[in-house]
Amino acid sequence: NDVIAVDVDNKPVAVYLQNYLAQYYNLHLRVRIKPDVAAIYLLIDSTRTKGDYFLNITSRSVKITGNSNGLFYGIQSLLQLLPASGPAPLQVQACEITDEPRFGWRGLSLDVSRHFFTVNEVKKYIDMMSHYKLNVLHWHLTDDEGWRIQIDKYPKLTEIASKISFYEKQGKFRKLDNLIDGGRDGFYTKDDIREVLKYAKERFVTVLPEIELPGHSEAAIFAYPWLGCKDSTGAKHRIVILDPSDSTFNFIQNVLTEVIDLFPNQYIHIGGDEAQVTEWLKSPAAVALMKKEGFTNPAQVQSYFIRRIEKFLLSKNKKMIGWDEILQGGLAESATVMSWEGEAGGITAARMHHPVVM
Repeated sequence: NDVIAVDVDNKPVAVYLQNYLAQYYNLHLRVRIKPDVAAIYLLIDSTRTKGDYFLNITSRSVKITGNSNGLFYGIQSLLQLLPASGPAPLQVQACEITDEPRFGWRGLSLDVSRHFFTVNEVKKYIDMMSHYKLNVLHWHLTDDEGWRIQIDKYPKLTEIASKISFYEKQGKFRKLDNLIDGGRDGFYTKDDIREVLKYAKERFVTVLPEIELPGHSEAAIFAYPWLGCKDSTGAKHRIVILDPSDSTFNFIQNVLTEVIDLFPNQYIHIGGDEAQVTEWLKSPAAVALMKKEGFTNPAQVQSYFIRRIEKFLLSKNKKMIGWDEILQGGLAESATVMSWEGEAGGITAARMHHPVVM
């Protein structure tokens, strides 16, 4: 028998298995919608809502029972039971597996700013993730070392800010210390991103885009110097932080609008880590803002910055995620905290009844 049985709604999952077996094992099975007899049955059980599944292998057939993502994860366990390589006929141990995910959010991050990865490399990363039943790809798309996402309204972000290692080699940008094999410049077009999102969706991976602010913004400032923190002292040094001016907020909102239009994910990651807030004490715009709001500490400007962006994201029906530094100066009300400096920030945020990703 050479049939994979499936219902019509979950045919893409069956085709995934069919393609995998053909590509890696030269085993060619046919996908059929609810046939009477099959070698592999993918059986939908909509009461299983968490991605849990039941895998039953006997001498007659393989049966995987679950909802859509449960079927997919059951397939991964089946693939793990196959020999690593080798021609047909394939032998699999008869067994029963009952499995469910311990965590709802099973994330892996990919920093494409310090080192650009091609669409095919990102797809390979998603493949590896899905084999291990991970389900959130945190895509770090912007940082000091490069801007990687096409934004129609601001073409210099890809014309200039995506080529930071090129400008470094020309001596027009500071020496970069954390690049591997020259850094690799590049960016994703909107079609590239749509292609990655479609690929991820077929593997039950949600993609979390990250647009870093107000720190880690040197690439954007290099492309559009008016974004950078003005220094009233006239000192010449690296401008590493966004100026909290209306024109900056306008820029961020325009960028995030295009990001939101691309990404169906309910969450948007806005970074918020390692902001050198003392730089704001020299900025006329920041000093005026502190005076207007009655702030005594530049960390409060960080909190103002994050809250203003949060309000905008909420107006677009999106939820905000930031690194644990967004706890400084007061936490935005609906924010989820992603804790990277150990667990302390996550515990603090959880005690404040905020969702946390460790």
